[in-house]
Parts: sequence; C-alpha cells; structure tokens
Amino acid sequence: MTDTPLLLAIDEGTTSTRVVAFDLSGCIVATEGAPITQHYPQPGWVEHDAAEIWTKTEACLTAVAQRVGVGRIAAIGLTNQRETVVFWDRHSGEPLAPAIVWQDRRSADLCAELREEGLEPDVQAKTGLLLDPYFSGTKIAWAIENWPAVARAAKAGSLAIGTIDSYLLFRLTGGKVHVTDATNAARTLLMDLATCEWDEGMIERLGVPRAALPEIVDCAGALGEVELLGRRVPIAGCAGDQQAAAIGQGCLTPGLVKATYGTGAFVLAQAGDKPPVSANRLLSTVAWRLDGQAAYALEGSIFVAGSAIQWLRDRLNIIEDAAETEGLARSVPDNGGVHFVPAFAGLGAPHWRADARGLLTGLTGGTTRAHIVRACLEAMSQQTADLFDALASDGVAPARLRVDGGMVANDWVCQDLADMLAMTVERPKVIETTALGAAMLAGVGVGLFDDLAAAQAMWQADRIFTPALDGKTRRERRAGWKKAVERVLL
Repeated sequence: MTDTPLLLAIDEGTTSTRVVAFDLSGCIVATEGAPITQHYPQPGWVEHDAAEIWTKTEACLTAVAQRVGVGRIAAIGLTNQRETVVFWDRHSGEPLAPAIVWQDRRSADLCAELREEGLEPDVQAKTGLLLDPYFSGTKIAWAIENWPAVARAAKAGSLAIGTIDSYLLFRLTGGKVHVTDATNAARTLLMDLATCEWDEGMIERLGVPRAALPEIVDCAGALGEVELLGRRVPIAGCAGDQQAAAIGQGCLTPGLVKATYGTGAFVLAQAGDKPPVSANRLLSTVAWRLDGQAAYALEGSIFVAGSAIQWLRDRLNIIEDAAETEGLARSVPDNGGVHFVPAFAGLGAPHWRADARGLLTGLTGGTTRAHIVRACLEAMSQQTADLFDALASDGVAPARLRVDGGMVANDWVCQDLADMLAMTVERPKVIETTALGAAMLAGVGVGLFDDLAAAQAMWQADRIFTPALDGKTRRERRAGWKKAVERVLL
C-alpha cells in the first residue's frame, strides 16, 4: 500500500549525512546522502563546520520527504556521531566556532593534567568514562579557554553547547528545543551515569557554563516537531550512533553484542539495568533510556577502522577502491608476517593511549600490496578480539556478534571476525542499522510499536558466518598481533 506509514531516520555521521526512509518491515524505501567536509587545521585536530552539517541535513531531509510524500512520514528519528561538540548562538542558531570532532586530540594535555591530579578513578565511577580527549567535556573546556567568541557568548548568556544531536534538534525545531538524549549525554564526561543528570562537580571542574548545556531527555517520545514541506512532523527518537546501531541490531539482552565498522569501530554489549564497572578500561555507558529508566552497556572503541582503508587508497595509493580489498586479502594465504596497527589517532580500548602512533611491521622483499591490505583488514578482527577478551574478563560473556557498517559488506572481513573470535557472526539484510535503530526509537516514540522488543520485527538477518579457523592458527595470529601492539606501546 502506497499510503502505509514510514519512519525517517537522520543519520549524521563523521563523513556524511544521510536520511533514510523505512517501512515498518524494516525495508529501505528511499535514501539521500551528502558528504561532510573534514578539516584538519593542525596535527591531531579535527573539525567540522556545523553550518554545513545543518544545511546538508536539511537538504537530505527535504529530498526524501519529497520522494516518499510527507504525508506518509509518521515520525523522524535522529542518530549522530557522538562526542563531537558544537558551540552556537541560542538566538540565531548560528555556530560560533568550528565543531570539535570526536577524533580530535587537542585536549590531551588537559586530560593528562586531570589524571596527574588523581581524578580518573572518580571520573570513571561517576561517568563510566576515562580521561581521554575523545570525550566532549575537555573539548568544551578547551574551547572556553581558547576561543574568545565562545567565551564572550558564555559570559553574555547567549551560548548553547551540545553534541550533534542537540544542535540538530535545536535547528530542526526552529530553536524551540535545547535537549540531548541520555546516550549522547553519557559521552560528555559531564553526566552522572547512575542518575542520568548533569554532574555539578564535573561541570565545575571543567569550567563548563551550566546554563549553556541542554536538558537530558529519554531516547523516545515527544522530542519536538519539524516543519517539513508545510506539515509538522514529530521527532520522536534520538540516540548516539553506536547505541542506535545496537538497538537496530536487536541487541537488547546480555550475550548479544554488536560491532559497527565505519570510520572507527565500536563494540557495544548490553549489560542490564545498573551501570557496569570495567576493570579493563572499557567504557560504561547508557544503552538507551525509555520512560525515565536507563539500560546500560559496556563499550569498546576502536579509533581507526574504515579510515585505514581510506588511508591505503588516498595516501599510499595502493588501492583505487575499497571494494578491491576483499579480492586482495583472498589472493594470499596469510599476511606474510606483516602486521598493521592503525593507531593514527592513538589507541582506544582497552589501551587508551593517546600518544600511540601507527605501525606497519614485518615487511620483507617478498611483501606485496596484498599482504599490506590483508594486514589492514586483519587489524579489524584483532582489535575486536582484544575488546572481546576485555568483555569476558569483566564478566560480560559475548555469545554472538552482529555486525554493521560499510566494512561488513566485505565477506572476507566478516569471516575473519568469526575466525578470530571463534564465534558466530551475523550480518543483517539492511546494514544501515544505525539509521534503523533511530527509526525504531521513533516508532516507539509515536506508539507504532509498544516497545523496543516489538520494533525488532524490523531487523532481518542476511548471512551467518561461522568459525572455520583451527585453534593453533588462531593463537599464532593473536600472538603476532599482540607483539606488534607491544611495540606501539613502548
């Protein structure tokens, strides 16, 4: 039926903005996307133009609404790159400075200073996070200290601060709403994980203007309305991209783990209704919050995944297209002793070494580009295995992995994950699971689904990969990888 309701998802990522329309069976009806420009003003700094993000989001949203008919849109869900922080004027909505991207490392010195003060145990106990430039709070502190326009707006009371979800919700609603959902707030270093409220101690220590922060709200419900082609459409779902992907993958119970392989890679394991505590430097975070009740997860972050493939293509010029990597990896029986640790922006979990840098080792006269490409792909499964070892040590026993993101279109990558984890890996029919999770939340928010469990009818499996590697080879490969990582950490 052409008049059946649709759910739209705005998926604002690190390298692109996409809008996807889903029917209630989870099939994609229409999609529109646009690239986001990356700015690198100096080594270790990564910025976005928030005005560009808004303009392209608005254009993609309008294009999809025109294509499917705005009357069919039951609700809109939003998901976004997390930790990236925006500074804007609360009256005009215009950005006051560049958005500082999650990959940015400019606040590394401040994080080191806080660690030297002995604050990290308390920070982890309160927020579930570690003191790393990855998170928004120290980015905000840096901006207040170094950007006069931001400091002046804070003093004048006209400053609004928020992650990408907060900024887009503000712009979509014409400035009527300044909120952030609990999953995004959980990534700022400023939220008390147990209460899902801003922590006054962290706000004061980092010098963040409290009045500039958004209100923390649930992930589904009446978040606002957007004027779209002459009709007011409810915005009814919101979650950070990794939490949205976990929802879109149906990882609602312990044992089911999702991993998203995009620019970076992120493993999320549902951990129940109380904040988990990691002894292995994994992050405790909010999986979702509905009706005021939070569910929690343990998360491991890999800073470099798909961006390593881009590096092979754009910097080394050894491939012309990412699609080549599968054939190249299959063309050699093993990595030829080559290991690639892609620590371009430090190492994430479980190491959390901002100072680490990448390493390509084991090169010989017989090394070919196929060996280098294979080592690059193997780094994805090896880093994932590191995170699964940490999860198991923390008492969260992964039983099955569901994968998504652009890299998992590569069958070799999925099989290598199954082999290195010794675990079944499931790939969904729709790998846009980040957008799907946002759509599911929107469906719950307007009552099309009673709860997230009912919304899981939108998820369908495409292919299941089972382990085919013998234990001896697996152990040898893990040992070779660990030696390479040890060299990086020296």
